[in-house]
Amino acid sequence: MKKQVTTLVLISALSSSAAFADVAGFEVGGYQWKPDYKGTVNSESGTNVDMKSDLGFSDDSHNVLWASLEHPVPFLPNVKLVSSDLESSASNVMTRDITFGGTTYSASEQVSTVYDMSNTEFTFYYEALDNWINLDLGLTLRKYDGEVRLQTPASGSNLNEFEELDFTIPLLYVKGRIDLPLTGFFVDGEINMISYDDDEVSDTAFSVGYESDFGLGAKLGYRTFSLEVLDDSFSGDLEFDGSYISVFYHF
Repeated sequence: MKKQVTTLVLISALSSSAAFADVAGFEVGGYQWKPDYKGTVNSESGTNVDMKSDLGFSDDSHNVLWASLEHPVPFLPNVKLVSSDLESSASNVMTRDITFGGTTYSASEQVSTVYDMSNTEFTFYYEALDNWINLDLGLTLRKYDGEVRLQTPASGSNLNEFEELDFTIPLLYVKGRIDLPLTGFFVDGEINMISYDDDEVSDTAFSVGYESDFGLGAKLGYRTFSLEVLDDSFSGDLEFDGSYISVFYHF
C-alpha cells in the first residue's frame, strides 16, 4: 500500500511538472543597437549643449540583454528583466563658450565627454492575448545609473564637471506580436512610455523575425528612444534612434 501511495505521489508530481513546463515560458536574448544621437543637455541652468555640434558625438554600438519568465500562476504577473549598456564617449574642440555645471568651457578648448544612460528594467506584465496574435500589458520600472561628464586636459584648464543620472521612472509597457501561420516568421513591436509634468519618455521598437521549431530565433528591428526631462539641476531633450539585430532562445 505504501509503495502504491509513493508511486501515485511521484506520478502526480511528474504530471504537475510536465503541465508547468507546457504552459511556462522562458526567453533569453540580446541585441546590438547602433543609434544616432540627437539633442541637448543642460546643467545648472547653463548652456543647451548640443550632443553633436558641441560635444562631437556620433553613432555608437550598445549591447542590450534580456530574460523573461511567463508562468501559469494565477494573478501573479509575468516578469522581464532587461540590462542596457548605453555608455558612450566623445572628444571635440569647442567652437563656442558653453556653461555646464556652473563652469564655463571656452571656445578652442578640447573637451572630452562621457555620456552614460545605462539602465536596468524590471517589467511586470500580463498576457491579454496568447495565440497567433500576442498582446502583453504591464508596467516597467527603469533604473538609470549613469552620468554626463565634461573634462578638459590636465595640461589645459583642467575642468571636470559632471551630472549624475541616478533615478527610477515608471513606464507603461505594451508588447504585441503577430505570427505568420506555418512559416516561423513574425512581426512584433514594443512600447515603453510615460508623460507627466515637464518630463516625457518614449521608447519604441519594431521588428521582423523568425523563430525555429526548437525556439532559436533572430530578428531585425528599429528602435527610437526619446527623453525630455527637467529638474532643478539637469535638463535634457534627447533622441536616440537606429537599427538593431537580435538573437534569442525561447523554451
